[in-house]
Amino acid sequence: MSQIWSLMAKKSLLITAAGAMLFLSGCAGSTQFGAAKISSDPEGAEVVNLRDNSHLGTTPVNVSFAGDAGTSEFMTIQLRKQGYIDKITTFWVNKRHKTALEADDNAIDISVTLEKTGNN
Repeated sequence: MSQIWSLMAKKSLLITAAGAMLFLSGCAGSTQFGAAKISSDPEGAEVVNLRDNSHLGTTPVNVSFAGDAGTSEFMTIQLRKQGYIDKITTFWVNKRHKTALEADDNAIDISVTLEKTGNN
């Protein structure tokens, strides 16, 4: 009889452990969003993500970033505009909002002043 109870206890422990692992893996994989409101003086600069050379838009622009809940991402961007010196800036984006819209409403402000080239 004690062997039956021992087997039942082990089975119950395995089921509890499997359920906990499933619960935790579901929580870790949830997607959340962060956003940045990028502006420049003067406006109309191209914004490039230097991680993958992707075009993020032209200033002023709001950019949303998706990722695992509660994570942060260090961003490096370059602003380019004809007649101005290219400018690189960095910032952190925290992914803590449930939707991209909520992230946009709480976007961090990134403001960059561009300097004219010596040709102007």
